Amino acid sequence: MGSFTESAPSGSEPASRRAFVAAALGGAGLCYAAAVGYPVYRFLAAPVERAAAAEAVKEVAVKDAAKLLPGSALMLKFGSRPVLLIHHLDGAWVALDAKCTHLGCTVAYEADKNRIYCACHGGVYDARTGANVSGPPPKPLKRYVVRPAPEGGVVVSRA
Repeated sequence: MGSFTESAPSGSEPASRRAFVAAALGGAGLCYAAAVGYPVYRFLAAPVERAAAAEAVKEVAVKDAAKLLPGSALMLKFGSRPVLLIHHLDGAWVALDAKCTHLGCTVAYEADKNRIYCACHGGVYDARTGANVSGPPPKPLKRYVVRPAPEGGVVVSRA
């Protein structure tokens, strides 16, 4: 009895193994590149996407503004940015960006001192204008337009 062996053309088997290994390594390399490249892309694209989302919001209606007592403030979102809505004792409304212009910390309204204070490095802003009064902030806070809305609310919009 003889053994059954299939004869393959000379040199075709090593070439097909070589092609398979090359394709497998190429596929693994593509997967690795995608696994590394996608997070890098998301990291680099995030600021552009956030800026586009922030620009898409033109105004925000605050229906519960009538509940805000004079001499107090409310933190609200204007797109992706925090905004400080202040109801002054004389009835005036002011809306200012709530990010410190020094290092981007969130600021707070101190009603007893009628000022906006950044606890990170002691920055002080004027509660009516947003002007930088003392501390390290290099610029004033961005100001928003506040106008009355129906039913006792207010609308905050870009200047």
